Amino acid sequence: MNSLNKENNSDINRTLNINSKSGRGKHLIRWIVWLLIAVMAVFAVIKLGTGNSADKVEYKTESVQRGDLIVSVATTGTLQPTNQVEVGSELSGIIRTVEADYNDIVKIGQVLARLDTSRLEAQVQQSKASLEAAIAKVRQVQATVKEAGSSLNRLKQVGTLSGNRLSSQQDVDAAEAILERSLADETSARASVSQAEANLRIVQTDLSKAVIYSPIKGVVLKRSVEPGQTVAASLQAPVLFTLAEDLTKMELRVDVDEADVDKVKKNQKATFTVDGYPDRVFTAQITQVRYGSKIVSGVVTYEAILKVDNSDLSLRPGMTATANIVTNKIVNSVLIPNAALRFTPPAKENETLSGNSSIIGKLFPRPRRPQTKLKKETKADRKKARAWILKEGQLSEVSMIIGESDGIITEVISGGIDPGMKVIIDTVRTGQ
Repeated sequence: MNSLNKENNSDINRTLNINSKSGRGKHLIRWIVWLLIAVMAVFAVIKLGTGNSADKVEYKTESVQRGDLIVSVATTGTLQPTNQVEVGSELSGIIRTVEADYNDIVKIGQVLARLDTSRLEAQVQQSKASLEAAIAKVRQVQATVKEAGSSLNRLKQVGTLSGNRLSSQQDVDAAEAILERSLADETSARASVSQAEANLRIVQTDLSKAVIYSPIKGVVLKRSVEPGQTVAASLQAPVLFTLAEDLTKMELRVDVDEADVDKVKKNQKATFTVDGYPDRVFTAQITQVRYGSKIVSGVVTYEAILKVDNSDLSLRPGMTATANIVTNKIVNSVLIPNAALRFTPPAKENETLSGNSSIIGKLFPRPRRPQTKLKKETKADRKKARAWILKEGQLSEVSMIIGESDGIITEVISGGIDPGMKVIIDTVRTGQ
């Protein structure tokens, strides 16, 4: 019976292909799978490490030229009249009439506005009356002086004729004292006349200032007063009109950065544009570079004044302008693109860090070593530069001394750079 069961089990095992060695087979299959994965990973690392070698490096070049270099300083500012005058009032009162409006062209001495003068006219009459009273007082005192003088003369004559028996010395002294007092009264009366005349002139001057005149020939930019408005002139004269003398000649006030102010000089030429005429370029000339500085948000600037011709009256006060001041013009110089000076050749394919050429090194690269501290760059070092050219298909370095630059091209003062030479400005990788 037992032998029959064993035979049946062995038949079942053969049918199901199950034997005692199946466990070792599973372990072998698992190891084979892991080995394949490891081989694929190694292949991927090697492919990544050498994949870039399939790319071909090409160089983009540009020719060195000979020509003129214009160096300029860019800045912004506002347009202003050459002479702008604010017309105010020294007197307080009510505006009776306004005789000038915006954009009116006015002449010197033309009436702009008038104040109510009824009170001032009454003060003039009062001052005239005070003057007449002072003059009458002088005449009265003059009569007294004349009378006192006559009395003194009679006493002296009587004394002389009578041998000083009819008039005593005391009477003569009293008469002299009266005469002196009369003369003093006359001096005081004349001073009162002068004071009354001065008061009259003050009131008459105030009356004349009640009429606001134009001090210059120009155009009215602003009008800040209306008829019936009360003007209060206490500590500061209120501004009634703003006049521009001549809008055909204007000035552009720009702020020059402190880094560029040493390049900006008097009589230098400039061009500028305004938003109102985006397709038009205007010309200007520097007339002054002021020494006083302005600090806005920590930025130090200096104001430069440029003379502008506005004969067609197209420019208006207050316009914002973007100006380019020509600080230097270099004629017939060797010019190299700035991109060539910034170009750095790529690292060679076989240049790798020591220990990183192996698979383990590529999987676990070493950290970069800290760079050594650079020495302080001097002005002479900043003039030294280098560029790269292709010589027999290989990169070749060319050293030079550079000068001025406009931000796009740079002047070459000396070095192995000649006009027409092709300098490298960039690299382009193309797949094979």
